[in-house]
Amino acid sequence: MHERGNSASFHMADVRHKRITARRAVAVGELAAGSAFEAIVERRLPKGDAMGMAEVAGLQGAKNAAQLMPLCHPLALEYAELRCVPVPERRAIRVYCEAAAIARTGVEMEALAGASAALLTLYDLTKPVEPALAIGNVRLLFKEGGKKGLWFHPDGMTDEERAHYRPRALPRLDGVPAAVVTLSDRASRGDYEDLSGPLLVERLRALGAELGPAELRADEAAPLAARLRELAAAGIRLALCTGGTGLSPRDVTPEALALAADRRVPGIGELFRAESSQHTVLAWLSRAEAVLVGGMLAIALPGSAKAVAQGMEILAPILAHALAMAAGEGHA
Repeated sequence: MHERGNSASFHMADVRHKRITARRAVAVGELAAGSAFEAIVERRLPKGDAMGMAEVAGLQGAKNAAQLMPLCHPLALEYAELRCVPVPERRAIRVYCEAAAIARTGVEMEALAGASAALLTLYDLTKPVEPALAIGNVRLLFKEGGKKGLWFHPDGMTDEERAHYRPRALPRLDGVPAAVVTLSDRASRGDYEDLSGPLLVERLRALGAELGPAELRADEAAPLAARLRELAAAGIRLALCTGGTGLSPRDVTPEALALAADRRVPGIGELFRAESSQHTVLAWLSRAEAVLVGGMLAIALPGSAKAVAQGMEILAPILAHALAMAAGEGHA
């Protein structure tokens, strides 16, 4: 008799410590309708309006994805839309399912389940007049949200698909002069390698910002405040500091920002703590801060690479707009 171990060979992914974000996914697939194409499009099949029923079935499929796939997390969808689009040149019906939710995990399976249910319904209603049907090309078109942000299927999208769904990438920082400063007594002495500063540089460059390597400084408030004023005077528009936001006596980065500040931007620190608390309750001990030094936005983030990565996921969606407002460009 086969003895099963303590751990199962399958498990549901643990998403308890993932951050709740807006998620969206669009799936697509096609029914090759052959000789039944006109009957489907003209809505005169014996069983009734196949495209209309397919759209209803697709909505049900998207909402019940977790019932069909045992390890799929049950999600409360905020939105779902089904579209059946005739493609005369291929005598096919192209089915789209868009799913959206505010959740800890993505809605790809909901979108795929919706598209698949719609395609199966089209098949069911059409087979009495044309048994030689084929379902194919079912795939994710794109997805948004979460840690990985916007992702496109390598097969790409048509202009019509882009115009209809308008995929939303993170706002870019193309050409924005930026700087990164790491505050750490031990790293500045060479006791360990700074990982957070280079990670911030990498993330900012990925968004299009222009900056050199991270600067490494000891935990001293006055020198940092002076450096921030120098950066602002040199035309830097965004300065990210990492380290020195905790409660130890040497954690003085918020005090340095206060010395350099012309105006505080308290909402950014509040946003960071509130969103980071989804990962760990210790986020409420962070003294993350943001100020304006002239026209430069300066933000203090924690010193660990993990916290920096999470911080950039939180801040990246608002940085471009914040910089525009600081430059007097107003609200979008």
